[in-house]
Amino acid sequence: MPRRTDGAPAKAQRHRSILAALATDPTVRISALAAGFGVSAETVRRDIEELSRQGVVRRTYGGASVVHAGVQPELSSRERMAVAERARIGAAAASLVEPGAVVMLDADRHRRRRQLLMPPFHGERMRTYGQLMCDLADKIIGQIPEGKPFSARTAMQDVSLQVILQAVLGVYDGERSQQLKQSLAVLSDLFQTPLSSSLLFFTSLQQDWGPWSPWGKFLRDRQQMDDLIYAELRDRHAHPDPDRTDILSLLMAARDEEGNPLTDQELRDELATLMFAGHETTATAMAWALYWIHRVPHVRERLLAELDLLGDNPDPMAISRLPYLTAVCNETLRIHPVAMLTFPRVVQEPTMLLGHRLEPGMIIVGCMYLVHQREDLYPDHKTFRPERFLERQFSPYEFIPFGNGARRCIGEALAQFEMKLVLTTILRKYTLELCDRKPEVPKRRGVTLAPARGVKMVVTGQRSAKPIALATSSV
Repeated sequence: MPRRTDGAPAKAQRHRSILAALATDPTVRISALAAGFGVSAETVRRDIEELSRQGVVRRTYGGASVVHAGVQPELSSRERMAVAERARIGAAAASLVEPGAVVMLDADRHRRRRQLLMPPFHGERMRTYGQLMCDLADKIIGQIPEGKPFSARTAMQDVSLQVILQAVLGVYDGERSQQLKQSLAVLSDLFQTPLSSSLLFFTSLQQDWGPWSPWGKFLRDRQQMDDLIYAELRDRHAHPDPDRTDILSLLMAARDEEGNPLTDQELRDELATLMFAGHETTATAMAWALYWIHRVPHVRERLLAELDLLGDNPDPMAISRLPYLTAVCNETLRIHPVAMLTFPRVVQEPTMLLGHRLEPGMIIVGCMYLVHQREDLYPDHKTFRPERFLERQFSPYEFIPFGNGARRCIGEALAQFEMKLVLTTILRKYTLELCDRKPEVPKRRGVTLAPARGVKMVVTGQRSAKPIALATSSV
């Protein structure tokens, strides 16, 4: 960093100094440069803008960074690139979404649907699902033989799948439970490889040549899932039970402002969304959390100290509010957000975003991963450090693992609740270790970032802490 002198350096000298600073540091801050040069921040900002136009630096929020090979052009330029190709990709992806599906809805329909969906995922309703989550986690981990390696991601998939079947659908044992479990597992594994994902982008491959063909298999697997859901809806209509507390029952009882319930089509759409969005994503987040907790010893020690303060009958809401547990979960979702991108947004009116002018009609996609990797927001961003969430409060635009705004993931509260209770149950009762110290790296699994090796762990024994028996509520 150049030192301040009695006279402010000339523009050419400042430019050389900025480039010299970037030669040793990938990013520089405007405020630090201004202090070093003895000039205003606005002067340095103009310097960086000029260097950016020359293509030798890249403007960032509050500073500049090195221009690497392969850095994408400015937003306004990218908007004019490969228009026809992007249109074909969008059309192919859209063909997978049936009319009315909750993946994308216009404002009025989305607002009505969201009002009906919100109650089961918040407040006292959540207590109903707490003990179920704890019992399932204890049962699944308890079935793993001590000393035998297992995949944490697979175990967490088992937990999240059972939570979906029982808490969301209210389906426990029986033939339909097994059929739903199998069907969901099959569909969750679709489009997870580059070869299978190519079906989404090349319409020529979307041909139903029978159950043996990839696209034909997908259509039949999806229809099988639909048949199972509609069969469950018919049974519920034929045998209503006001005492049921599963999410499906609550959705069927919900009414909008005009007294209208959700149609069976709408219920099917919502259930499909909850099943697919809540299975893979939540399981992946819990697997990453187990990895980092056991990867960083002081994190595990501090977290166990907090969990051991819980009594024999802890309140589930008290668990969800534990500060360090919350920080650990947040840091997990920061360093490894399960989903990298938001759904596309269309600009409605002219606006400025980080120095870029956005015009109506432009399509914008947010990148959660890049936001969470910003050094100005998260110093030493590659390090797993939950304490950063205890030291400062991040805004909804700085920490966005579930998106933000009106389209924020509706299952956020349920996912975080499940993550905290499952981790608490496992860590209080069992001692686990990573099978080796080889770093776990993220790997694309469809639209998610999952641990490439699944987080190989081993149960080494049981802790003295008692298993969780949650306090009940009269509500």
